[in-house]
Amino acid sequence: MQTIFDTLINSFVENRVGIAENFLSPQLAGDLKNNLIQLFENRQMQSAGTGNSEQVSHDKAVRSDVIYWLDKKHNDVHENAFFALMDAFILHLNNSCYTGINGYEFHYALYKTGSFYKKHIDQFRNNSSRQYSMIIYLNTDWVAGDGGQLSIQHAGQAAQEIDPTGGKTVFFKSSELEHEVLVANKPRMSITGWLKRD
Repeated sequence: MQTIFDTLINSFVENRVGIAENFLSPQLAGDLKNNLIQLFENRQMQSAGTGNSEQVSHDKAVRSDVIYWLDKKHNDVHENAFFALMDAFILHLNNSCYTGINGYEFHYALYKTGSFYKKHIDQFRNNSSRQYSMIIYLNTDWVAGDGGQLSIQHAGQAAQEIDPTGGKTVFFKSSELEHEVLVANKPRMSITGWLKRD
């Protein structure tokens, strides 16, 4: 895994946006995708908002995905495998880049057909604990016409558009890059979250 971790970190250092293929094994990606689908079918996913618990807004003209938070209390074998992977990545990140990350939060995200998320920054105005954003895609057989690209704004440059193909992971500073999710033309699935320093 260290090679994939280094690919993600080195591409971030070079381009401000880290990208690595196969951060999740195909088996784990498939298991987590099945979890997400089961949660949706059981109506356990909720409309996502913007802001945090102190200041939250639900406006489907801004953001129209549904989410479900991962939690170690679930004691789900596949989520636990994901947490073990994140623990290993954070240890490697802290040892190689001295980031001081000491926590994280992740949720499943489903963008149903026609869903999107307008331009935004991930770090809250009233809380700076989110340091790095990570998106891990769970989609299979995704093609360009399916939409749903992550569009990242770079000053003075054209937007960087990243296809949400399965197994790919994207990594960037939560406070720096404005980004959006373009309209998905079929259901788009991911685990999205933030590495935190309290």
